[in-house]
Amino acid sequence: MTDKDANRPLKLAVVGHTNVGKTSLLRTLTRDVGFGEVSHRPSTTRHVEGARLSVDGEALLELYDTPGLEDAIALLDYLERLDRPGERLDGPARLARFLEGSEARQRFEQEAKVMRQLLASDAGLYVIDAREPVLAKYRDELAVLASCGKPLLPVLNFVSSAHHREPDWREALARLGLHALVRFDSVAPPEDGERRLYESLALLLETSRGRLERLIADQQAQREVRRYSAARVIAELLLDCAACRRSVATSSDQVPGAIEDLRKAVRQREQRCVEALLKLYAFRREDASANDLPLMDGRWGDDLFNPETLKLLGVRVGSGIAAGAAAGAGVDLLVGGITLGAAALVGAIAGGALQTARSYGTRLLGKLKGQRELTVDDAVLRLLALRQRQLLIALEARGHAAMDSIKLDAPKDKTWREGKLPDALHKARAHPQWSSLNPHSKLNQTERQEQIQALAETILV
Repeated sequence: MTDKDANRPLKLAVVGHTNVGKTSLLRTLTRDVGFGEVSHRPSTTRHVEGARLSVDGEALLELYDTPGLEDAIALLDYLERLDRPGERLDGPARLARFLEGSEARQRFEQEAKVMRQLLASDAGLYVIDAREPVLAKYRDELAVLASCGKPLLPVLNFVSSAHHREPDWREALARLGLHALVRFDSVAPPEDGERRLYESLALLLETSRGRLERLIADQQAQREVRRYSAARVIAELLLDCAACRRSVATSSDQVPGAIEDLRKAVRQREQRCVEALLKLYAFRREDASANDLPLMDGRWGDDLFNPETLKLLGVRVGSGIAAGAAAGAGVDLLVGGITLGAAALVGAIAGGALQTARSYGTRLLGKLKGQRELTVDDAVLRLLALRQRQLLIALEARGHAAMDSIKLDAPKDKTWREGKLPDALHKARAHPQWSSLNPHSKLNQTERQEQIQALAETILV
């Protein structure tokens, strides 16, 4: 490689049979859900498209999507007949003759596009649908591609499927002399999938190792920044909801409406959090909604304030004053709309609920004077945290080629279901100005930012 070549981006051609996930792989590697066209129809990609990956403004890698190889068997037969009497052309010379002929513009137009791009690249990623049986056409494809004289790295796609044939493909590739390969499911890529792919390329392209290592380091740094930013987005949601409050006269017939208005505000705030996380991870807005994210066979779609939802997720919903009757002590907005009357409140204070009195003393006095203060219950905060943490886990494991809506597993996090809520949320109860859901909010206060940071670190644990 010349000094001039050392300063140019590494060029990779993504090649393979039709409909094996080449465009899907590129969407995931570039984190671009809009790259190319992903479809289950064969021959979706009809031309070469490119994408560039840069670090600090320097282009390090260029990736080229190519059309699917459709008739490698016939092409291989045709190439073998191109040698003239007495000639024994090598692969690149034979391909050069093919590309100059009329068949490259007619019968084998698609294959010619692939060959030209691979010849112009430093290496190729040969994408394999690992669910497919190893057929003769794939062996012929590899023979045709090998004639380009470029390093090939097989990429086993869709290995997360229960029906993959990875052992068969490993054996077949080894028999063809391709011992280096990488597992990379473009729909559900492993956390270290990109790193492994670039490390495998570095073994084949030693002179490009430095660029690939820079790319690996940059992508790991981006992953960590995204994850912390996501934790802050969730922390802001929880702090907003914990500090949110509404006041309404106890005897007023406006109480039911005030409760519903607060619930609506919380639902909308959660949806904004979902949309912010989707944007941060470069997914489409329609990939998930707070209203219909499926959880536990679709139960995520149940109302955020439904007691049955909390019960099914194992969220602790009662202690102290209202154990067994309502969720949380010292707050008025309770799961299912149950509220504590003034008599029950007086009895609770007389019974020694000192922690409740210390935390909510001023507000309790207001209640006794006829004012009811509506706040978001601890159990709802727990559920919000569980939902968003599960969404974060799903986004980190999701490839940008995924076309289905996000589906989440039931949370197994006992800390948020049963443990003590973080101190930041308890502090937020006494600072209504910290919530964007309240009028006259002051969101830039130093203490608020400190609590968000502390809460974000808790979310990442």
